[in-house]
Amino acid sequence: MTDAGRLRIVRGLHTAIYIVMSVACFVVLYAGISGRDGPWLLVALVLVAVETIVFVASGLKCPLTAIAVRYGARPDGAYDTFFPERCTRHTFRVFGPLIALGLVLNALRWFDLL
Repeated sequence: MTDAGRLRIVRGLHTAIYIVMSVACFVVLYAGISGRDGPWLLVALVLVAVETIVFVASGLKCPLTAIAVRYGARPDGAYDTFFPERCTRHTFRVFGPLIALGLVLNALRWFDLL
């Protein structure tokens, strides 16, 4: 398999993970705002926790980005997902606060403070 083929696989995997983690973030936020919970919230919390651990353990960088770069990804072309780079550039600045807000709201609800 060529590096271009490997890059397509990495980008596809990274895009799928990005979508799942985006949904998980909004599930945590929705539960915090609405007070609704269920098994889907536990799944979202586990996913967010695993993603956070991987991100922190990788030096606050996504390990799939490094793999994509190894196979030829570059910011001015086919980068690390199939989304345009301008859409994913601020991922951590957007999703970080949303996850934190969702976690705080859920914690307040769990301790009957909200």
